[in-house]
Amino acid sequence: MSAAERVIPAPPVSPETKPFWDAAAAGKLLLKRCETCGEPHYYPRALCPFCGSDRTSWFEASGRGSIYSYSVFRRAPVPYAIAYVTLEEGPTMMTNIVGAELDTIRIGQRVRVRFSPTDGGPPVPTFAPA
Repeated sequence: MSAAERVIPAPPVSPETKPFWDAAAAGKLLLKRCETCGEPHYYPRALCPFCGSDRTSWFEASGRGSIYSYSVFRRAPVPYAIAYVTLEEGPTMMTNIVGAELDTIRIGQRVRVRFSPTDGGPPVPTFAPA
């Protein structure tokens, strides 16, 4: 079995995060940026986690980043890797690494977003070697 066969649970979709999941379904990675302090952030939320402002707006991220840290789960029915990926725009997100041999994943490795199907929900951003 390969990591591509692993079933990813559907994420919860709320009115606050619906634009993020709609964009994911269209193959786009959206982030939020605070219009008060200018900081981009992930996970999408109405209030800026840096300054508390409610003046946030969506923007399309490049989808490029690098692995900050990762863990490989080999005892799962289908082995897989999760990682913290630091995006070029600054935020770090927890995600799955796909399209890579598990033994070749490295800290600092360049990756690019892909969108993986879920079990009955919108696709989720995952990352593959660039």
